[in-house]
Amino acid sequence: MSAMTADGSRDISALARLRDVLRRLYHGRTPAAFRFQLVAVIIDLAIIAFFIATPVLQDKPSFLWLDYSVAALVAADMIARLLASNDMLRLIRQPTSWVDGFILLTLLMPTAFANLAFLRILRLWSLSRSGSLWRHFEMRGLKPWREASQAVINLLTFLFVVTGFVYTFFFRTQAGLEGYIDALYFTVATVTTTGFGDIVLPGIAGKLTAIATMIIGISLFVKLAQAIFRPTKVFFPCPQCGLQRHEPDAVHCKACGHVLNIPDEGN
Repeated sequence: MSAMTADGSRDISALARLRDVLRRLYHGRTPAAFRFQLVAVIIDLAIIAFFIATPVLQDKPSFLWLDYSVAALVAADMIARLLASNDMLRLIRQPTSWVDGFILLTLLMPTAFANLAFLRILRLWSLSRSGSLWRHFEMRGLKPWREASQAVINLLTFLFVVTGFVYTFFFRTQAGLEGYIDALYFTVATVTTTGFGDIVLPGIAGKLTAIATMIIGISLFVKLAQAIFRPTKVFFPCPQCGLQRHEPDAVHCKACGHVLNIPDEGN
């Protein structure tokens, strides 16, 4: 009985050490953690590039091999982030975890979820909510560009989601690359309200898709313009009310009046 307890203790100790290492890698600020997080971001961008290229690659003999390889990477990242978290249940309840779980499901069952594969690009949105990505901005002195960069990522995510939707339900009969380019061209022309009219979606569903694309696209463009041209603010959560954006020289929170102690980025 004592041997089993000892073995169990050793197993628990090994798991605790693994979680500690993963916490340092995912959330740390050491050079080793920085290198690990940078490699993780690069791998994420490569995965996103694969998702964008899926319409062109899905007829290739090697597509399933690539698909399952990406599934293994996504699953490993999800497990590692869970182990690195101090509150697993809270992490599981976050929308980014739901998105990653759905993406993993479409990768494991590519045939059954073929019509929903365009939603995999939401991984880009999930990446934009990653603290490690913006930590690199802070370390390189690019913190003021965080909001504008997030707005760009949101716009790109929307463009590629709509492009994938339009390709899947309206241009699927065309050749892979040609059909995808037509879908992207229609999406950009609609979002920018250019409206050349040389490519239109048929039927009521096509008109509703164009209307929704224009409305949401304009809203995202306005958000991007605001992020670029309005006065720069810093991200510093108020300890009292949680308001995160403040003027760089703010002494009190404008929402609740709590005294702030915003660090000077020049020091």
